[in-house]
Amino acid sequence: MMVKQHMLFTLYSICGIVLKGAQGQVPLVQNMTVTEGGTANLTCRVEHNDNTSLQWSNPAQQTLFFGDKKALRDNRIELVRATSQELTISISEVSLSDEGLYTCSLFTMPVKTAKAFLTVLGVPKKPEINGLTKPVLEGDHITLTCVTSGSKPAADVRWFKNEMEVKGAKEVNASGKTFTVKSSLRLHVNRDDDGVAYTCRVDHVALTATHEETTQVLEVHYAPYVEIRQSTNVPQEGQYLKLQCVPKGNPSPDPVLWTKDGGELPDMDRMIVDGRDLTFTSLNKTDNGTYRCEATNHLGTSHAEFKLVIYDPNELKRATDHALIGGIVAVVVFATLCLIIVLGRYLARHKGTYLTNEAKGADDAPDADTAIINADGNHAHAEEKKEYFI
Repeated sequence: MMVKQHMLFTLYSICGIVLKGAQGQVPLVQNMTVTEGGTANLTCRVEHNDNTSLQWSNPAQQTLFFGDKKALRDNRIELVRATSQELTISISEVSLSDEGLYTCSLFTMPVKTAKAFLTVLGVPKKPEINGLTKPVLEGDHITLTCVTSGSKPAADVRWFKNEMEVKGAKEVNASGKTFTVKSSLRLHVNRDDDGVAYTCRVDHVALTATHEETTQVLEVHYAPYVEIRQSTNVPQEGQYLKLQCVPKGNPSPDPVLWTKDGGELPDMDRMIVDGRDLTFTSLNKTDNGTYRCEATNHLGTSHAEFKLVIYDPNELKRATDHALIGGIVAVVVFATLCLIIVLGRYLARHKGTYLTNEAKGADDAPDADTAIINADGNHAHAEEKKEYFI
């Protein structure tokens, strides 16, 4: 009886080892994500193995490796590691067609399998901007279109005006396993857009280190507008004066035309035109008048006017002296008023503080005689207090 029980215990122990080994003979795999053109490593592991072979198969159920034996002629597929507990293979130059479910098989009885999904990311192509012709005229309506293809999943396309993001209209179209993404930006062009850079930027999970982008700079043609700047604010007789004509237009409006009071400049000896500048070497009263600078390009003409008034230095000095004297008088008057106000407030605040003896006793007295008596009493009392303290 004891021998039979011992045999049963031994049999149970052996079965336990076998069951434990069978439970450990389960292939373990992990899903993989790789960028198109990259390398994918597929690993299959078994915790406990009794030298049973491992095998990798592709989504078409073609055997890639059986143990360390290569079964499919594909130069991209290589063996990395083959042991009784691990089978690792690599697939280089991965393409979108490699995506799918890969199977690791452990040839026990029955065969045990594990499946790993290989995800291939499609890399978006460098974006292209269409719809821009150079130059663009002020007031035109144009539509810029940015297109990128080959992304998987669909790429994110964004627009930037210089460094500030602006919103475009996005459209996504599937093409096989990849996507073509288009974003449109409608503009009403004005002169402020001249030289502005519009950038189309593509962001995608496959672009880990950077992003793809394309930039186009607008060239806007517009009619000129003119501004006149002067070298001094108070032109005086005998002084030097320069009037600078500053036209802004595209194309640049050169040369400019200077006129006085609707006619030609009268004194070319003292009035020198140098490019866009009009210079007076020595001003006099005859130079008074309205000066016009006119600029033209093929889109239009514009002008600005400057009214020149020459001042007599002596008159300016007298006017300055009068202004100075007036300022001093104003300060003196203001200071006097402030003093009167302060003094009045001081006197009003101290009014009634110097009282007669009668007043000092009048607070609680029913008549004048009593008030005088009270005042005398208070005075005497005060004197008593003084004598006491002495």
